[in-house]
Amino acid sequence: MKVTIYSDGGSDPNPGIGGWAAILKAGKHEKVLTGNDPDTTNNRMELTAAIEALKALKRDSDVIFHVDSEYVRRGITEWIGGWAARGWMRSNGTPVPNADLWQELWPLSKQHTIEWNWVKGHSGDPMNERVDQLAREARLAITPKLKLDEDMLKIYMRASYRGKTNAGGWGLVLEFDGETRQYSGNVAGTTNNRMEILAAIEALSLVPPNTSVQLFTVSDYLFQGATKWIIGWKRRDWKKRDGNPVSNDEMWQTLDKLVAERRVRWVNAKNSQIEEMEIAGKLAKEASADL
Repeated sequence: MKVTIYSDGGSDPNPGIGGWAAILKAGKHEKVLTGNDPDTTNNRMELTAAIEALKALKRDSDVIFHVDSEYVRRGITEWIGGWAARGWMRSNGTPVPNADLWQELWPLSKQHTIEWNWVKGHSGDPMNERVDQLAREARLAITPKLKLDEDMLKIYMRASYRGKTNAGGWGLVLEFDGETRQYSGNVAGTTNNRMEILAAIEALSLVPPNTSVQLFTVSDYLFQGATKWIIGWKRRDWKKRDGNPVSNDEMWQTLDKLVAERRVRWVNAKNSQIEEMEIAGKLAKEASADL
């Protein structure tokens, strides 16, 4: 049996809530598979999609398998033999990430004759775009909806960075009791991540101590840093697990002090259509363009 398979998977943030999808086509027949996981990674979702696709084959098949993950394609065609020979250790002596999934995928792949092809993601390939959308829908199906407290001060934050000039801008929309105010600023010689942190610092600087505030961001770096990573950083005296200093540690420390003096609720607004976020983004871009 000749089968064409497209698969895709991802999480948002990474690690975070994930979804995967696969489409199998044999002649006029088509099968669509999807699934999700509340706590996973991009790579685990890519591997899961491939595993579930091959599990769905009921007989030995000639398969043309399309993935937009070089991690999956090169792993199964180049790296996996060496991993297995070393007892699922990499050449540097560290354990192979996601070894459980690789150990499940490998025997499944041996049951068939497979041509593994890489397709560039979001390049216009109709089947790749379709499976990408299915994976996204699977992820969003278990993504909690934004919980807004209408009585709480809200600040929508966006940052902009122009790599050619290293110019950055930030934009804020402050909303309370039906009224809004807009703020923006810029900095020369910066980075995108520093601008994301600066937007939060500027936002909280507008909020009096002991005030409750919801901070909206689309930055995984800022959201994960402020809600998860910062706990370990402080415990290790602002060092990463490898002992190196945390990037932008002086800004994180400033933000941490501001947060400690206020009642902050962080909101990851990525993939949400919020008019105030769009306005904040426009303010940030205009501010960075002024430098």
